[in-house]
Amino acid sequence: MAKRKISIEDGQAALAAVVAGGSGRSSLATAVRFLLEDLAELAPGNSVEVRVPPFGATQCVPGPRHTRGTPPNVIEMDPETWIALATGTLDWNEALTSALVVASGSRANLDGLLPFARPRV
Repeated sequence: MAKRKISIEDGQAALAAVVAGGSGRSSLATAVRFLLEDLAELAPGNSVEVRVPPFGATQCVPGPRHTRGTPPNVIEMDPETWIALATGTLDWNEALTSALVVASGSRANLDGLLPFARPRV
C-alpha cells in the first residue's frame, strides 16, 4: 500500500472547510486528494482508476492489474461530485443517471463503497 501523502489532520480540516462552503482551491485540492487516498486504502487494488481532474487520480478495487495505456475501467468526475459522493450527499446511481460521473468498463463501479467519509465540522 502506498504511503499516505496527506495527514489525517490536514485532510479532515480541508474536507471540513469544503463541506462548510468557505474553502478555496487549495482546500478543495487537498480534500479531493485526501479522499482519493482514503478510497485506495478502503478498496486496495489496481483494476479501476478513479480520476478527479485537475486534482488527482487513484487506482483501487481488487482485480486484474492494469499496466500500460488507458485503463479498461475508468471513473471520472469533477471535484464537487467526488466530495458529494464520498460524504454521502450524492448517491452513486443518481450521479450516474444525472451524468455527473462518467464510468467506462465492466468493473467501473463504486456502488457499495460509498459513502465512506464523515467530515468533522
